[in-house]
Amino acid sequence: MRWKSIAVYLPVTAVVLGLLLIVFSTAFPPVHARVDDSEQHQENAELASSVAQVNQWFRNDWKEANLSQATQAEEPIVLRRLSLALHGTIPSLEELRRFESDERPDRLQQWCREMLEDPRFADYFAERITRAFVGTQGEPFLVFRRDRFRNWIVEQLNQNRPYNQVVQEIISQTGLWTGEPATNFMTHAVLNGKVDENKLAGKTVRAVLGQRIDCAQCHDHPFADWKQQDFEGLAAYFGQVRLSAFGVEDRKNQDYKVEDRITLEERTVQPEVPFQENLLPDSGTRREQLAIWSTHPDNRRFSRAAVNRIWALMFGKAFSEGAPYYARVDDLPDPEVGEGTGTALDLLAESFVASNYNIKQLIETIAALEVYRLDSTSHEIDDTVVKRQIDHWAVFPLIRLRPEQVVGSMLQATSIKTIDQNSHLLTRTFKLINENDFLKEYGDFGADELDERAGTVPQALLRMNGNLFEESTKPNPFNATPRIALASGSPEQILDTCFLTCLTRLPSLEEKQFFLNKWEDDKSRRWPQRTHDLYWALINSPEFSWNH
Repeated sequence: MRWKSIAVYLPVTAVVLGLLLIVFSTAFPPVHARVDDSEQHQENAELASSVAQVNQWFRNDWKEANLSQATQAEEPIVLRRLSLALHGTIPSLEELRRFESDERPDRLQQWCREMLEDPRFADYFAERITRAFVGTQGEPFLVFRRDRFRNWIVEQLNQNRPYNQVVQEIISQTGLWTGEPATNFMTHAVLNGKVDENKLAGKTVRAVLGQRIDCAQCHDHPFADWKQQDFEGLAAYFGQVRLSAFGVEDRKNQDYKVEDRITLEERTVQPEVPFQENLLPDSGTRREQLAIWSTHPDNRRFSRAAVNRIWALMFGKAFSEGAPYYARVDDLPDPEVGEGTGTALDLLAESFVASNYNIKQLIETIAALEVYRLDSTSHEIDDTVVKRQIDHWAVFPLIRLRPEQVVGSMLQATSIKTIDQNSHLLTRTFKLINENDFLKEYGDFGADELDERAGTVPQALLRMNGNLFEESTKPNPFNATPRIALASGSPEQILDTCFLTCLTRLPSLEEKQFFLNKWEDDKSRRWPQRTHDLYWALINSPEFSWNH
């Protein structure tokens, strides 16, 4: 009897206990640690505030110059600009399909943020920063390891380390060039076993302060305030650097001496900065003092130079190349003095300092600006007005792709899937070999890659008839042309897909009709060969070779 009662009441008891547990858990839910997203919100607020200020500055500038601005560009075209700037290649068809299906209202900003977290960003940008500091040279081989320096920059970008700290380490680090990669900035200036202080002084001012004082090594600057004495004073900060079995070190009792050009006698030069001496710290080695002075928040040349270079990498053209400066990326004039006299460059520089020199946030800010999303087509018919629009950033500038962007885009266009660190080993090997071979023939601009250059006939011929195009587009099971031809359901779809893959846009009605008529007239070639021919036409079109 007792066992029978237990068997009856046990399920009922279990149900009641279960209900009580549900009620209890509902009434008193477990307390989870709150996700602290305040930092992200703060970054977004700072970014929005900076974008609004800079946008307003440009609107005021256009109004003052009596200029209209271009209309907004299509979002896929802006995505192409971002991909070229941050990864050195056009977006893949795979990425474009994902972007098309992304319904987030701020998808461009979200994609920019995701691109910055993609390993391709650190890898590509590290090469650009490396060129600014140590160029593309590989010597002196025994004491200079460019690959170590570049890989170290990759790590700093992946960690999003404040840029001022990175530069401080580049200027002041000691140790072996293999174990302390930042010291390779010192060893890249070694000549016949000795450190060239003049090379380091000129390079530091160009890469860190965005100005050129190289001519002051021999005489006073003809236009700027730089004097020969200023150059010697800066060079003296590197006068104690020596190489030993322990690597780069500073010999504190070593004087820096130069030969006087008039008396031909040696004289000792004391380290001296040309302006804002109050920013120098009281202690540290000479290089440590120079590093702190160069990157001090009140040294506006540093933040302006950093913003100007990042702007150049985003647009393909430095802010300083337009109004009001009309100067190269590393030849900025002195900052304006006085309230309200600054430019958009100064506003971005102030924002960069306030963000603790956050490079990724600076890139996001520039990408969100109205000027970055303008179309590259002007509706003005007067050439002088169009030129003024370009000078004042009222239209997105047309910039020829750099060599590494040309080869990167050609290789990406011939693959349906994104070529990145997750690609098959054979794909990455093919890309690496072909990139190096192409760049040797096409020409590499080296440390001056941001200077504007005209395209050459040999470069055009290499794109048309070079091995790279033929090997990467000739129909075979591994590239895009036969897959597009066979997978597309109609000639119209082939055209749409090829235009998207090569030009990041769909064909116009005129373009579509032109190719359909051509295919209708000539039926001797099969679809994979027709797709191959279409690829040749698109990759060799001016539109493919320009950032627009």
